[in-house]
Amino acid sequence: MIIETASTSVTHSIDVAAPAEHVFDVFTGQMNTWWDPTHHLLPGTVEMLVEPFVGGAITDVAADGSRCTWARVLAFDPPTHFAFSWNINLRWEIETDSERCSEVHVSFEATSETSTRVVLEHRHLDRHGEGWESMHDAVGGPDGWVRGLTRFAQTAARS
Repeated sequence: MIIETASTSVTHSIDVAAPAEHVFDVFTGQMNTWWDPTHHLLPGTVEMLVEPFVGGAITDVAADGSRCTWARVLAFDPPTHFAFSWNINLRWEIETDSERCSEVHVSFEATSETSTRVVLEHRHLDRHGEGWESMHDAVGGPDGWVRGLTRFAQTAARS
């Protein structure tokens, strides 16, 4: 895994042993199969729904039926590009001001018929305002996107 950090973004890449179409589908349509269960705003989350169109929501659903929408789909171009807003503030609560939300862009590049390079860039972390560096450290650290992408690659390769 390659890890790069720029002043206001974090970039990670990983190679996944599966075709690009499948990798894209697991990332977007099966998010709950790989997302770290300890990284939800809604306690008891059992499902994550991604509406597969620009403007769609990403929503956590708990066992009791309660919902928490924490992102908006910014790009949905199977099987090459997916992007969403990060509507989470520095207190790990929902951010309602879109000007204070960062963005996550994910590209999927087939490197062979059975392998895909996934590059995730979490951009504009400075939009979170004063103290944004704590978000940079959280998503850029070992418990952030590194762990998430590792879980994702393992899940996509197995399924």
